[in-house]
Amino acid sequence: MSSDGSGDSAIDSCDKNQDASQLQSLREQIDGIDRKLLELISERAQCAQSVAHVKQASEPGEEILFYRPEREAQVLRSIMARNNGPLADEEVGRLFREVMSACLALEQPTKVAYLGPEGTFTQQAALKHFGHSAVSVPLAAIDEVFREVAAGAVKYGVVPVENSTEGVINSTLDSFMDTSLRICGEVVLRIHHNMLVSENTRRDKITRIYSHAQSFAQCRKWLDAHWPMAERIAVNSNAEAARRIRGEWNSAAIAGDMAARLYDLDIMADKIEDQPDNSTRFLIIGNHDVPVSGKDKTSIVVSMRNQPGALHDLLQPFHQHDIDLTRVETRPSRTGNWNYVFFIDFRGHVNDPAISAVLEQVGENAHDLKVLGSYPEGVL
Repeated sequence: MSSDGSGDSAIDSCDKNQDASQLQSLREQIDGIDRKLLELISERAQCAQSVAHVKQASEPGEEILFYRPEREAQVLRSIMARNNGPLADEEVGRLFREVMSACLALEQPTKVAYLGPEGTFTQQAALKHFGHSAVSVPLAAIDEVFREVAAGAVKYGVVPVENSTEGVINSTLDSFMDTSLRICGEVVLRIHHNMLVSENTRRDKITRIYSHAQSFAQCRKWLDAHWPMAERIAVNSNAEAARRIRGEWNSAAIAGDMAARLYDLDIMADKIEDQPDNSTRFLIIGNHDVPVSGKDKTSIVVSMRNQPGALHDLLQPFHQHDIDLTRVETRPSRTGNWNYVFFIDFRGHVNDPAISAVLEQVGENAHDLKVLGSYPEGVL
């Protein structure tokens, strides 16, 4: 070996050539896999089109249900159960959700209403559940979402029903009391709040902060610690808060990543929610019952007679049949003072024999019993 180090240089050069050759080989392998993926995705899309043709031929003149919540839930569960990594199960599920969404759009685009405007967490939940190939329609209020679905202007609606920090969304529960719509699914979304500012914001001169009232409640401790003197102005949605600050130099907004991207805002502070596991549950509403998927929930609303032991009589059948209750909420009845209705979620499907037996017993003691729907438990 020469004393000037030329031998080391030759070795380094050889190593670099080997690395470059290995990288090129891996890239060619990836290119080959991508071609196979494209062929398989195209083949799946062609099968989806064939399904549409078969449905149309077998059910002429009838309303055809192209989107089947129970079928999608079964497919996603199967895919995630077979996943061996290195991608996480949920990441694989999201990828397949988008493939399924695109294929479904070839059969018939799914039109979905959500609590708007654009950039809300409800839109984020709608896209998580239906995929980005769905046609999403923003509406100004929860009751408007119910009306549009009931009228047939859209196939489905997405509405928030409860937050892990602040509890139930009363306007959603109240809307269920006046509708024949069915719950077709659920989606749980992790909620991360950010402090957003625009390019015009003077960050040392912020005197007001816009957000939805629930978001203020979920970030109360952080705001008290960092911006105790700033005025907190509640607006209809976080997206509306984000839109407002673009024209103001002394304001900020609390909203999510989607609103930040949509309105071209900067994240001044991220993940400012007081509870790190803060999440919101959303319900999918539609006009049709959903068959058994294998892992389902059922939601009911029950009006009980105003008498001693009414709540015990209501819950006893669930205990007797070992049915897992996931939520029990109470709302004042509109039929009289000091009367109440109970919203109950539990695991199982109305077509399960045990669930049928429970509902029969509950109905015997209840003043009124309404099944809001049986639907697949949230997969993603």
